[in-house]
Amino acid sequence: MRAFDPNRRQWLRAAGFGLAATAVGALPFAARAAARSRLILLGTAGGPTPKPDRAAPASAVVVDGVIYVVDCGNGVARQMVQAKLDLGAIRHVFLTHQHSDHDADYGNLLWLAWAARLHTRVDTWGPPPLAAMTRDFLRMNDVDIQIRIKDEGRPPLAPLIVPHELNKGGVVLQDEHVKVTAALVAHPPVVPAFAYRFDCPDRSIVFSGDTRPTPALIELARNADVLVHEVMYQPALEKLIASEPNAARLREHLLASHTTTEQVGRVATEAGVKTLVLNHFVPGGDASLTDEVWRDAVAPHFKGRLVVGRDLMEL
Repeated sequence: MRAFDPNRRQWLRAAGFGLAATAVGALPFAARAAARSRLILLGTAGGPTPKPDRAAPASAVVVDGVIYVVDCGNGVARQMVQAKLDLGAIRHVFLTHQHSDHDADYGNLLWLAWAARLHTRVDTWGPPPLAAMTRDFLRMNDVDIQIRIKDEGRPPLAPLIVPHELNKGGVVLQDEHVKVTAALVAHPPVVPAFAYRFDCPDRSIVFSGDTRPTPALIELARNADVLVHEVMYQPALEKLIASEPNAARLREHLLASHTTTEQVGRVATEAGVKTLVLNHFVPGGDASLTDEVWRDAVAPHFKGRLVVGRDLMEL
């Protein structure tokens, strides 16, 4: 991990931002019990093609004004502005896996945030080849970056982005705001794919990422306050598949690597979560699938609080 220069470290301390640490230790939550986390669903669609009524997958956890972004689907920077989130307050970005609906705007988010008011370090976390992706993105956009450094007096962007490649589960980040734990989930053929648990001062929030039902996710989400989980409505798959030229392969992939409405309810029940938030809807662009359809398909299998996620919803 690249060390901060003394001036930047001094500024961060003065502003109240702590340094990221991967060491496991006691979090100073007791002294900050009044801190309240915010969970914002920035985009709730599933799949790479743009949808008219749902943005691409992305979420944000905010604690004491510090922003942790989970996944970077297309348009995430604009969705953050729509949610009235400060792009300059991004401190960490997490990718669940390397699929275009989750990483298409990984570089764009940081580049556009820097063009706004981001001028402090951002640590990014996710599967390989995260480091190469970061280097290649910066190289691809170097002309614009250098112009803005010279013309607008911005700090160099490359030193602000520090990627961390993940290959296994465990605690990946612990600071004064959150502890983040990753678990390997099953999303064939994409390996590795991760779910993340955020233990905040006031509650725990788990993001499933894309996955079929897996014991590792159930353990990660054990007794969590909130589980944000992908969901697939199997009766509508044939209509979706009929519009695709590779119908047989798509059907095989969806059934092998995603979680149906019945399964997501059972996963949440087994994990003992308090609130289940449906997210990453497949199909995601079918207007006939109302909130009631999704709720009625999951509710028989989960008796806790059930939320049908929508873009820009805050919980």
